[in-house]
Amino acid sequence: MNPLLEPSTLPYNLPDFAAIRLEHVEPAFEEAVSRHAREISEILMQDTPTWENTVEAFELSGSALDRVTAWFFNLQGTDTTDEFDEVADRIVPKLSAHMDSIYQSEQLFARLTAVEVPDDPESRRLHELLVRRFTRRGALLDAAGKTGLLDINRRLSQLSEEFGRNLLADTRALAVDMTADELEGLSAEQKEAYRDDASPTGYRVPLELPTTQSLQARLTRPKARRTLFDASRQRGRDSNAALVREAAELRLERARLLGFETHADYVIAEETAGSAAAARRLIADLAPAAAANAEAERKLAGELAGFEVDGADWPYYQARRREEELNVNEAELRNFFPLEQVLVDGVFYAANLLYGITVTKREDLRGYRDEVDVWEVIDAPERGGEGIGLLLTDYRARASKRGGAWMSSFVDQSRLAGTKAVVVNVMSLTSNLLSIDEVTTVFHEFGHALHGLLSNVRYPSLSGTNVPRDWVEFPSQINENYAFAPEIVRNYARHVDTGEVISEDMLDAVRASRQFGQGFDTSEYLAAAAIDLAWHSLDREIPSDIDAFEAEVLAEYGLAVDGLEPRYRSTWFNHIFAGGYSAGYYSYLWSEALDADGYELVEAEGINRTTGEKFREEILSRGASRDYSAAYRAFRGRDKDTRPLLVRRGLEGTGMGTDV
Repeated sequence: MNPLLEPSTLPYNLPDFAAIRLEHVEPAFEEAVSRHAREISEILMQDTPTWENTVEAFELSGSALDRVTAWFFNLQGTDTTDEFDEVADRIVPKLSAHMDSIYQSEQLFARLTAVEVPDDPESRRLHELLVRRFTRRGALLDAAGKTGLLDINRRLSQLSEEFGRNLLADTRALAVDMTADELEGLSAEQKEAYRDDASPTGYRVPLELPTTQSLQARLTRPKARRTLFDASRQRGRDSNAALVREAAELRLERARLLGFETHADYVIAEETAGSAAAARRLIADLAPAAAANAEAERKLAGELAGFEVDGADWPYYQARRREEELNVNEAELRNFFPLEQVLVDGVFYAANLLYGITVTKREDLRGYRDEVDVWEVIDAPERGGEGIGLLLTDYRARASKRGGAWMSSFVDQSRLAGTKAVVVNVMSLTSNLLSIDEVTTVFHEFGHALHGLLSNVRYPSLSGTNVPRDWVEFPSQINENYAFAPEIVRNYARHVDTGEVISEDMLDAVRASRQFGQGFDTSEYLAAAAIDLAWHSLDREIPSDIDAFEAEVLAEYGLAVDGLEPRYRSTWFNHIFAGGYSAGYYSYLWSEALDADGYELVEAEGINRTTGEKFREEILSRGASRDYSAAYRAFRGRDKDTRPLLVRRGLEGTGMGTDV
């Protein structure tokens, strides 16, 4: 029997990882596609279209295919191999064609538009979403248009797979071999994390996804910093440049076919920003002040260094400035943030304070690797104390991971399907002792997990994180604030050796440190967002020279700061060319405006169950089941105000209004 073809018998439908092997995927995929096609045919054979025999049947269809793809794509991200990539090459184009055939079905679309919609908000919302989705996937195109769209989507799915695979291959190939001396600036434990018997020098430093590597702030030897930075900037230049241009061209062609001027217009019409112009305006409004702040920071870093710093050395001297001005010792601070302590006594403790939930390790359940833990999430006693779902945590770095941090799901919550959420948080930590940024990321990813776990909707399409990109980051970013809130940080920030609770002076330094260097941080982010929107706002011939195109974009927005690299450049911009963020990378800042404003309410009301229940009820539990502006107003009591974001980012003088 193929374990991917039938529902798991484990709690919460957790996949039986011990029983599933890669060789199960293709036979299961072929059968699951056939089953899904038969289920759609059965819907079309019904006489009079009703809500139950059309919409609900459609929502329940494809469950076997969901199981196969959830297992495969989750593990391809965390433990990819050449064999995984070869399977992806074969199944991804077939999956794209199969889904297109469903969404382009005239019969199915006719039934969908003919049904009588139940008079409840969630059903009306689902119907609107499905009609838009079918339309945007080509249901109204003529035969030639549908064929053309099918070919475009199939090729785009191939390009996405190829881009991600090339990036991972380059990231591995460009990992930097170093000696113990070249790792000067790291602790003995941190050095040990990079020990590699396959390295001719004894240690190998893997590259992180962003351009600027975090070790650049700690390595004391200039040559080591330079080597790492230069390696990062070589990724994808030979392997991905042609793919970037082809993807941009095909996305433009698809947008035009579907009645949009550009791919950005096509994408952002479904986002909370509403229009590509609004997203571009966000960047344009913030860029001048951010760039000016970054230039001032670079000058100060250069004064400390005694020479004019560039992208290789800037992070190091910025970190030294932070240590001197704020009395922050990053190495000492790490001793207060052991991973398990941060997770259990910090992240889970905050969730209990806010939502009454408890998170307990399930030693009897197995993850997809030995180092992957499985946790059960139990609801508050006053809510019945029932199990909500499962959380898998996969935090350790390894060569088979694609890098970065993310949340995804194996099972989505749905009352119609009778399923509860099974989600996973993934990071690539090289030490058990965390940096300030790593602590923040653990809280951030758990915010996504809460969005999936606390979902309480009827229909799978509306569940959890199935929401626009510029809304999905709101719960995760607001959860970051709890990392260093006084009532939470004192519960987990204890010295790994002595158990001493972090001092108030150190906490003040940590909080100040998080706001330090905002010119650099904001500018490198805005530069990447500008590049993303520029590629996808093209309405003309695709440029052949990527470097020249990027330089033109940065100059146009005033973000061409000497020594400052965009967080991602095109050939290693995984978010937009192999992920789901094309024309949507701006969304992190858009969501941060909601986060900064929303957290002001939390600070005013306190970190307590009353505030938590409001956020859970109006935001976390709703998924895509209501209008997002209405959801925010229900939580905040008014529309968002961007002033708290400007204060946080040190950009109060930009003159931005409250409608950004």
